Amino acid sequence: MSAPQASARGREQLELFRALPGDMAPRDAQDLMAYPFFSLAKSKRTVPIDFRSGGVTVRVEGTAEHGIATIWDADILIWAASQIVEARDAGIRTSRWMSATPHEILGFINRGTSVRDYQRLKAALDRLQSTSVATSIRETTGRRLHRFSWINEWKERADARRRPLGIELILPDWFYAGVLEATLVLTIDPAYFRLSGGIERWLYRLVRKHGGRQVDGWRFDFRHLHRKSGSLARFSDFACDLRALVARQSLPGYVLAITRSSSATEWLAFRPVSSTARGQAADKL
Repeated sequence: MSAPQASARGREQLELFRALPGDMAPRDAQDLMAYPFFSLAKSKRTVPIDFRSGGVTVRVEGTAEHGIATIWDADILIWAASQIVEARDAGIRTSRWMSATPHEILGFINRGTSVRDYQRLKAALDRLQSTSVATSIRETTGRRLHRFSWINEWKERADARRRPLGIELILPDWFYAGVLEATLVLTIDPAYFRLSGGIERWLYRLVRKHGGRQVDGWRFDFRHLHRKSGSLARFSDFACDLRALVARQSLPGYVLAITRSSSATEWLAFRPVSSTARGQAADKL
């Protein structure tokens, strides 16, 4: 069977899910928040991400043409997760095969809708489709790796007069199954989409995953964060970026602080605060 035939057969076994209209809370998959699945750089990255810790393996590779999918590209997956959870909670049948207009996706992730924004959206879809992931996460034995791309395939749709009708895409089983599991999805602050830095975005997702709503917060040492980020930046530069983020206090819903142990190890501590109390809490750090 040829690749196009296999692809068409795969679609026939799925029911097309049309994106729901209206506003909805953005949801993120916890596995994607906790591990280094995306490039944090806006420039093309072709160096693989290779993370191993305990029984967890994450290996991410990109092509020479497109590079590894970036943390900004992951906004499309947040849109998809949000749609699936919203529909599931409303009792509407969902599917890995999804249909939407570029305007709907771009609006949800707080992007513009110019021709250039549409082109960037298509470039992001290409990177998501061409990025190869291998991970042991959610594999029961921890010895086998699940291999997939963030998007199995995608295409632009048009009518007989070649007027655009929207975009169709097919999500991988690994991602879709994780989103359907209620305990594996978290609601994130819509202000996340306004965060401009790669490390800043990655850190918010990590903080939201681990800090949650715990009053006492959480903390990680700088070197652990550097390894967990998958960043290609030197540790010294990465540490400078973390200190700058603490100074800015730009993560929505959280206050950051730096503590030092007797061995001079730097730790990043974070805790959730209300929006009204945040300014006062930051002044006390």
